[in-house]
Amino acid sequence: MPEEMQLLLREYPRVTWPDHPNFARSVQKWMGAHDTFRALSSYIREDSEAFLDKKMEDQIYAQKLAKYGHILLQSLHGHHTWEDRRFFPELGAAESRLITGLDMLETDHEELDGTLDDFKRVSNRVVQLAQLSPPDMYDETGTVLRHAEDIGAILNRHLTDEEDLVVPIILHHKLRG
Repeated sequence: MPEEMQLLLREYPRVTWPDHPNFARSVQKWMGAHDTFRALSSYIREDSEAFLDKKMEDQIYAQKLAKYGHILLQSLHGHHTWEDRRFFPELGAAESRLITGLDMLETDHEELDGTLDDFKRVSNRVVQLAQLSPPDMYDETGTVLRHAEDIGAILNRHLTDEEDLVVPIILHHKLRG
């Protein structure tokens, strides 16, 4: 995260958050959702690697990809829509010095949406191939894996930046308590 966006993070470093009196349950739940996104992304990557290494049967892989892929896509889209429409405007109104950072996070959401759309398209194809032509799943799964790795990299950077920007605003302005 750029130095100018770390204004409040210097005053409220991450290690102090859990003990801060303004670290409300709602903030913990929001960060818990981030942990869930990270975990789902890892499950998909690990399952794709296992399938490509022939350590998972095609039908089991397709079922897990459909399940975890759907949960990841639906959850991320809903979460980011809420952040962009309600949460970030609330935070920007409280801390106008960091609006540029909040705008950067919204731009990340747009980038992630494109990657998620690509992931959805190829994942749906793999799930369909599990029924239509299981031997053809292997070639397509390499693309699923690449998209899962991209999603994981974007999420790791974005969610850390988001937490480092947002939580100090919440703590400083006693929001979401």
